[in-house]
Amino acid sequence: MKSTKLIAPIIITIFTVIILMLYFFLWSIVPIPAPIKVVLLLGLLALMGVSVYTLVERIEEIRSGEEDDLSKY
Repeated sequence: MKSTKLIAPIIITIFTVIILMLYFFLWSIVPIPAPIKVVLLLGLLALMGVSVYTLVERIEEIRSGEEDDLSKY
């Protein structure tokens, strides 16, 4: 039963990372000044990392049985 609760966060994270990767490749070929390009690409890499980190945290929450975040407050 817990594996079915993992499907939605994993799919959403995969789609988010794919979209961010498409932006990453699009901005890497667009002719803009190098400093702006570096900032944009680093920002996209950071967003991808945060998405994966959030997915890992969510998986740990589901496995530990704490599925409702509101119970903490």
